Amino acid sequence: MSEDCDILIAGGGLNGPALALALAQGGLRVTVVDSRPAPARAEAGFDGRAYALALASKRLLAVTGVWPRVDSFQPILKITASDGVAGQGASPFWLGFDSAELEEGPMGFMVEDRHLYAAFLSALRETTGVTLLSGDSVVAQEVGAQGVTVTLASGRRIAARLLVGCDGRQSGVAARAGIRRTGWGYGQTALVTAIRHEKNHEGTAHQFFMPAGPLAILPLAGGHHSSIVWSESEAAAQAIQALGDRDYLAALRPRFGDFLGEIALAGARFTYPLNLTLATSFVGPRVALVGDAAHGVHPIAGQGLNLGLRDVGALAQVVIEAARRGEDFGSLTTLEQYQRWRRFDSTTLALGMDTVNRVFSNGNPILRAGRDLGLGLVNALPGLRRGFMRQAAGLTGELPKLLAGQRI
Repeated sequence: MSEDCDILIAGGGLNGPALALALAQGGLRVTVVDSRPAPARAEAGFDGRAYALALASKRLLAVTGVWPRVDSFQPILKITASDGVAGQGASPFWLGFDSAELEEGPMGFMVEDRHLYAAFLSALRETTGVTLLSGDSVVAQEVGAQGVTVTLASGRRIAARLLVGCDGRQSGVAARAGIRRTGWGYGQTALVTAIRHEKNHEGTAHQFFMPAGPLAILPLAGGHHSSIVWSESEAAAQAIQALGDRDYLAALRPRFGDFLGEIALAGARFTYPLNLTLATSFVGPRVALVGDAAHGVHPIAGQGLNLGLRDVGALAQVVIEAARRGEDFGSLTTLEQYQRWRRFDSTTLALGMDTVNRVFSNGNPILRAGRDLGLGLVNALPGLRRGFMRQAAGLTGELPKLLAGQRI
């Protein structure tokens, strides 16, 4: 059976649905293929998995109709970054950001995965021009002069003008297109869970740099829950993850500290290996890559999803504007405009996060003194600090229209 659409998106995480909604607003017919059953994810209970959305990313979600459907979120009002050793507390030199210094509002928002995906699913189901195929996956692709034909695991074949890979760091779309990857592992694993704490977090996100890796404490809605992303060496993380809840919490406490009072585990526990992976090209004949399929970065600044949404905004703008001019929006000439827009920015940020991780994730006393002084210096210079805040909020660089809060 053959079905036709303008653009087929492989991968239904968050970037895929966001791109589908943006393209449909521009009058294009889009099919999203998601290997996971949609309702199960949207109706999941609390498990602590959450995303830090930059202000610019929230604007994109607002324009595409997703944000009004998000029924629970936590504004990030302040961010603190400090260096130290577990059990010894933080260095006296630290860096703090306060959203009161930005006229645009909060730097970002914490949103649980279950709430964000439910909002996406609702928008997808009610948007004309979008077809969501859940519980299926792309297993083959054939590129021709005028389009691409994909074969799904179910045996269904779909013809489109453009295939977009939103299928993660192990992107099958990229591999079948012959696009190679480069990168390296960090020898670190992230432990992810949620905690309940006695004191109100007051909308403050904390990043505590330790020799083995950073600990991010991210505020969730309600004031007394936070999501943590805790990086350790692979061996240490494996040992910690194998502990029972009581011993896991005992390992966390000296790293977490007592600034939020008593703490307790409040969500499921997850782990994932940390690495850097970059596609050697973001585009190929009738193929474009978005999000982790193009660039997988260290979670040290919580920029993974935000980078993907910048890709979404750029690709949607390039494709929609080409279609309006009557051009072949799936041609390599058009897609290279997207690559020129996004590849340098995303690669630079990925390597920047790599450098920060290497500088901070070690116990070298000389490096520690230098980084502590650096944090203190930035904190003492309002202009420089405000520049970092605007970058964290996603307000710098050549923004796609959607991330500026404008329709294409």
